[in-house]
Amino acid sequence: MPITQPNHQGTTQSPTEHAATALRVAINILNKWQCTSTDKQSILAMARSTLYKYQENPTSAKLSRDQLERVSYILNIHQALRIVFSNPENVYGFMQMQNHNPYFNGKTPMELIASGNFGTLYEVYTRIDAMRGSQW
Repeated sequence: MPITQPNHQGTTQSPTEHAATALRVAINILNKWQCTSTDKQSILAMARSTLYKYQENPTSAKLSRDQLERVSYILNIHQALRIVFSNPENVYGFMQMQNHNPYFNGKTPMELIASGNFGTLYEVYTRIDAMRGSQW
């Protein structure tokens, strides 16, 4: 029997369907963050052809554990930004804003995560998540 997980509508999804949904949402978020195709490829650790294939048909996605974790961090960064900011301009614009805090040193969060380095994606997430402080 396949493993299934409930979705927000109360029906169940297989792990493959769940991953496809998460990827579709993550790509939508990356688009709203004004990522270039090259940025998306680096952040998601995908070849250009694979990214285009999955954008056209997310249900065809076969994600590695690393890619699933990357998608998870994108979703979690987005959730943290939604908690910290009430206006869409900051929720979606923050990733392109120059940041002068010590870790960022004048770079935008997007500049850092576009390197494609998994550790950098994690570090950016932890710093954005820390902004919520006691708002959780």
